[in-house]
Amino acid sequence: MLYDRQKDKKVKCRLCARRCLISDGATGFCLVRKNEGGTLYSLNYGKAVSAAVDPISKKPLSHFNPGALVMSVAAAGCNFRCKFCDNWMVSQETEVMGKVFPPAEIVKAARDRSCQGISYTYTEPTIYMEYAYETAKLAHKVGFFNTFVTNGYLTPEAVKTIAPYLDAATVDFKGGGDPGFYKSFSAVPSVEPIYEALKEFKRNRVHIEITNLVVPKIGDSMDRIKEMATWIKDALGRDTPFHLLRFHPDYKMTTTPATTVEGMEKAYMTARNTGLHYVYVGNVPGHPAENTYCPNCNELLIKRYSFEITRWNLTKDMRCPVCAHQIPIKGNLHSRGSPFPYALF
Repeated sequence: MLYDRQKDKKVKCRLCARRCLISDGATGFCLVRKNEGGTLYSLNYGKAVSAAVDPISKKPLSHFNPGALVMSVAAAGCNFRCKFCDNWMVSQETEVMGKVFPPAEIVKAARDRSCQGISYTYTEPTIYMEYAYETAKLAHKVGFFNTFVTNGYLTPEAVKTIAPYLDAATVDFKGGGDPGFYKSFSAVPSVEPIYEALKEFKRNRVHIEITNLVVPKIGDSMDRIKEMATWIKDALGRDTPFHLLRFHPDYKMTTTPATTVEGMEKAYMTARNTGLHYVYVGNVPGHPAENTYCPNCNELLIKRYSFEITRWNLTKDMRCPVCAHQIPIKGNLHSRGSPFPYALF
């Protein structure tokens, strides 16, 4: 999907914001899209490197079908090179591995395990767009919702392509969106395409939640967090959930310490003070900022511990029970009857 043929059997990919010009016999930056004789092929279609049943709160999505279970699926590859990647074993592998897991089987597996939706996650769903697209179409036919967990580095054309079948997107920023941080730690030349993709998601009425990884010293600027939160408020709306995620050492950054709780609280207050209504702290289980509060009267509405909802205090029409303020939650509350989430492979 989404490429143009050029002279000398070259092709121009229009799927991610890199817009790679790929010579005959070569692959794009993602390593999973190959030009063969002037035709661009997906090397990871129908090949899953991971599949698991997850709570939707793990994505994280806090204002979309709370309590739901999703079948999470990923294919190999990525269009970033993050030095702190949690899933580097599957996102940065040069050989395209995976288990044959076609779209119809994904949908069947989700149904058999009492899921309410499917999430394209763990690696970057943009670079397995055809796989996600076909699965999402089938999922909608049987009444499932679809969500992306994405770095947001996709073209407006790609957003428009998937949007009819995409219900929600978690867009993951890193280091406060600092262009220098992106270049040094993720090999990303520009962050502007992410903001353009977000605007396109909004235009296409996809539910959006934003995350930002707070990395100590090199990616924890309060000025950047304030700038990002202000952009979210102005461009997407003050009701857009903003999740600040605590960094933990991984991959090539094992000597960088985890973000302090104090640092996370400072980031939380910085974002709140811009006027955003729903700011959350992630990866700090039990912290009060995991919860949802009424922006009008400060009533505790949803109490959480990590990925679990431990108390629900909203009316049936998603209003605060004290002041009747409408809380912007899309979908329904789902009570989970199946066992604790687990991996298929």
